[in-house]
Amino acid sequence: MSDPYAILGVSRSASESDIKSAYRKLAKELHPDRNRDNPRASERFSAAAQAYDLLSDKTKRGQFDRGEIDGDGNPASPFNMGGGGFGGARGGRGPNGSPRDFGGMGGEETDLSDLFEGLFGRNSGRSAGRQAPPPPPPRKGANIAYKLAVPFIDAAVGASQRITLSDGKTIDLALPDGLEDGSQMRLKGKGRPGISGPGDGIVTIEVLPHPFFVRVGDDVRLDVPITIPEAVSGGKVRVPTVDGPVILTVAAGSNSGKVLRLKGKGFTKKGGGRGDQLVTLNIALPDDLTELSAKLEGWEHPGNVRGRLGV
Repeated sequence: MSDPYAILGVSRSASESDIKSAYRKLAKELHPDRNRDNPRASERFSAAAQAYDLLSDKTKRGQFDRGEIDGDGNPASPFNMGGGGFGGARGGRGPNGSPRDFGGMGGEETDLSDLFEGLFGRNSGRSAGRQAPPPPPPRKGANIAYKLAVPFIDAAVGASQRITLSDGKTIDLALPDGLEDGSQMRLKGKGRPGISGPGDGIVTIEVLPHPFFVRVGDDVRLDVPITIPEAVSGGKVRVPTVDGPVILTVAAGSNSGKVLRLKGKGFTKKGGGRGDQLVTLNIALPDDLTELSAKLEGWEHPGNVRGRLGV
């Protein structure tokens, strides 16, 4: 059976002030935050808290002095069957060695929280030996959103872009392979300053439309007009690509709608390489058809050009 007076190191005639002063001294010395590698100190801390709980309550202190309860707050009667008889006192220790509620003997429960807050700050001693959760880590600064309009041809070939940051500085931004309209790029450390470092810059890409190129996946489509003589006799025509003009060979007898493929003249791909450029031929008639009509007078196209349509 423990003796709360001996645990706190005070005499039986000690005043309330003496008891409180003794407990405060032990609490500072034995608190688990200061003795993390000493489990014995934690046990003594819990015992001191239990002793103070009993002696700071006038009713329970009187019951102990008269021998009605023991140092753990349990009835001293030999007929006690598990701590529930003669008033139903609830003694002993709770989880982690913390003292349980001893209010069942008629005394008021003692709240030690104010005492612990004075010694170690808030949340230090609601449960003896329980460590308060650590504060959250300092946050990084906020991100900054940027929008970057990229010309169609630059997006296709991956040309670097110059961007002005919020602090007025400019950087050259290397475009990634497989760039698409709406793609986002992260600039590490180019955001707002913060306690644990700056945030990031988030760049949203807008690929600008082109007057005659159209993107389809990783390919680029282009409609190219050709003359009637080029369609009939064939020839070499100059056509634009995202890499610059090239010479394209048109075979004799080419019809409108025929598609020619220029390998590797499309957009850069995510896995590497380039898409293609698909050139659709369109036969262009002259604005003035007088001379053409004169040359074609009496000429008829052989066969039924619409026969495959069933008409």
